[in-house]
Amino acid sequence: MTLVLTDLPQATQEAVAATRERVAALHAELPRNGLVVWTAGNVSERVPATDPEVPGLLVIKPSGVSYDELTAESMVVCTLDGTKIVDGTPDSLTPSSDTAAHAYVYEHMDEVGGVVHTHSTYATAWAARGQEIPCVLTMMGDEFGGPVPVGPFAIIGDDSIGRGIVETLAGHRSPAVLMQNHGPFTIGTDARAAVKAAVMVEEVARTVHISRQLGEPLPIAQEHIDSLYDRYQNVYGQH
Repeated sequence: MTLVLTDLPQATQEAVAATRERVAALHAELPRNGLVVWTAGNVSERVPATDPEVPGLLVIKPSGVSYDELTAESMVVCTLDGTKIVDGTPDSLTPSSDTAAHAYVYEHMDEVGGVVHTHSTYATAWAARGQEIPCVLTMMGDEFGGPVPVGPFAIIGDDSIGRGIVETLAGHRSPAVLMQNHGPFTIGTDARAAVKAAVMVEEVARTVHISRQLGEPLPIAQEHIDSLYDRYQNVYGQH
């Protein structure tokens, strides 16, 4: 499906522009937090629906472009099936090679508004072993509601990775999955929440790895994990 951005309703154009601004700004958080190298990694966000006649849209990083060159205008707009919109993107930039995975998540998890992928060192090291990160920190109870699960091995290029993400996280409290031999993908109600999850999964992956060098970490009882998760999700912070 091919669409022209300027042919869409004004409200949709404005929603796309605002989403591009957010996604471009959030990409800066990945190198700032040491989650990516070179051009690896990507952030996407679902464009808020403004017109029932307009198909669902997402905004994602262009493929192979360095982080210091990213602008709101260079963010690529796609339909939720991953088809690029003809939108005047400079130099006809193509979307991230992970677009099919992001698109599959949006199509099959209505509650998800943002997706992030990185190759952050410690989380990817756990993924290389195909091993979940056990819930041995109160921070993990807060953020993930239990262990960080491992998703199946899948080759990039189609929606196989997306299927693995959805199959693993459907019904799971964790906003992060370690795709085997690949790296972490995170989800959130919006792109900012997904970026936060990417930062936090790297932090707990590093901490638990260091702890294991000293001995076997102590597990947290499920009742305490449930209590931590409920407090953090429903009481902590501003509401």
